[in-house]
Amino acid sequence: MGGGATEQELARKGRMVALVIAGSMVLWMAAQFIGKAAGLPGRYALLFDFAAIAALVWALVNIFQIWRARRATQG
Repeated sequence: MGGGATEQELARKGRMVALVIAGSMVLWMAAQFIGKAAGLPGRYALLFDFAAIAALVWALVNIFQIWRARRATQG
């Protein structure tokens, strides 16, 4: 695998992480708004919070992997 393919894979992974972060925040805000408007109990808000935290932890792990891969390819 050449250097260009690795950079493309890292860029693709970075875009995926960005989409997960943005998407999880948009969905979290929508869930908070809809849950409050529908009068759902607080335990559902907590469920949405945990789902958003899980998505952000996944993104953080992937950002760390991208950072390490870039450092390894640069020397």
